[in-house]
Amino acid sequence: MAEQAEQAGRSERAGRPDGRAEWLDEREDEVWNGFFETQVLFWRRLAQQLQQETGLSEPDLAILQALLAAPDGRLRPYQLSGVTQFEKSRLHHHLTRMAGRGLVTREPCPESGRGAVVTLTDQGRAAVAAALPRRAAHIRRWLTDPLTLRQQHQLIGISATLTARLKAVDPDS
Repeated sequence: MAEQAEQAGRSERAGRPDGRAEWLDEREDEVWNGFFETQVLFWRRLAQQLQQETGLSEPDLAILQALLAAPDGRLRPYQLSGVTQFEKSRLHHHLTRMAGRGLVTREPCPESGRGAVVTLTDQGRAAVAAALPRRAAHIRRWLTDPLTLRQQHQLIGISATLTARLKAVDPDS
């Protein structure tokens, strides 16, 4: 019964005759603000602590993890853009900075005269190996430990629902 009322409320808001967007109601605003504040605080805390403890940013770590999992520790830049969600120019500059720090190298791609291959260096491998346990500890501290097992399962379900909706709109994300 409550679920039907909830669906009806959504239908009424979606079907405004004037087609204008509507403000969030009190519950929706509470959901949004709770989600938004949690995301901002979590990512800020994780990023600050990782940077202080390891010298790596979250995008550094995402790129290094992707390379660690790749065959021979090598990927093309376009394959890394999905990991960071960076546009081409920003990714290029980020990889240049990482190469300057000795974490990766960039080499010409043997299959393409114009393309490049990004390779994980020994220094990059050591950096990611040292950072991942720190990151895991922070994720436990700020995300999984405060939740009961039931809440963790609920969060998994909520995340899957939202991810599916977002990917249905933009399958490349």
